Amino acid sequence: MLFQQRFLLLAETQSRKHIIEGLRNSLKRLQLDYVDVVYCHRYDRYTPLEETCRAMDWVINQGLAHYWGTSQWSASQIMEAYKICDKLNLIAPVVEQSNYNMMVRDRIEGELRDLFNRYRMGATIWSPLESGILAGRYLNGIPDDSRYKLNSAIAGNDMKQYIDNKKEWDEKLLKLKDIAEKKLNCSLAQLAISWVIANPDCTSTILGASRVSQLEENIKAVEIYKKLTKEIFLEIEQILGNVPKGEIDYRDWAELPSRRNINLGVDYKKGGPFN
Repeated sequence: MLFQQRFLLLAETQSRKHIIEGLRNSLKRLQLDYVDVVYCHRYDRYTPLEETCRAMDWVINQGLAHYWGTSQWSASQIMEAYKICDKLNLIAPVVEQSNYNMMVRDRIEGELRDLFNRYRMGATIWSPLESGILAGRYLNGIPDDSRYKLNSAIAGNDMKQYIDNKKEWDEKLLKLKDIAEKKLNCSLAQLAISWVIANPDCTSTILGASRVSQLEENIKAVEIYKKLTKEIFLEIEQILGNVPKGEIDYRDWAELPSRRNINLGVDYKKGGPFN
């Protein structure tokens, strides 16, 4: 879901000293008494994870944050944090921040799926429009003021992948645009954001906008996603063709449906909604 959330990323070393000093200094600059969520951005391989977990527990008990989460951690790193917190009776992380959209699905729907199921972990999503690709910004070519044209070195691997496969991706985007306009009376961007927030494992979504009108348009996805039916989800899956490989049921060696499609009631493998 889209909602306002006061959060803070701690991107430096995640030692007790840096977590406490960094959070206090940031709160002072922000003129806040606390933040809702403080994230450990990127895993710190040079600080014992137990020290990080103890420090995050301390800042929450001191009222400097309500919750803590991880950002761009692997599933095994997050799992180890949960084990440490359970063993030491510490407050565990409640959310992971990750990239997720129609074109980037493997991490949320694959690597992290067991954490959602086992710990009811939430997910804060960034780049639901994949740098504007899923808003159809580049369907008519790459604008001269785009990040890719200005500095392709920082455009990111996904943007470069789109440029290399533009014809194939654009065919999919045009079909999705047709669904958005004819079946939902919305923009391609609104459909893409709606598709993300419809996933029950996604608890919040970060939007980036260069204009107020752009933000106002994207926020309307909160209403659009309620109109998405199982049939529309299935049609979108057939267009995308990129459902992450599911778990294997070794009783009959059959691939199980993805966690997302199970939650949404879409039996993609059989080509229709679940009963």
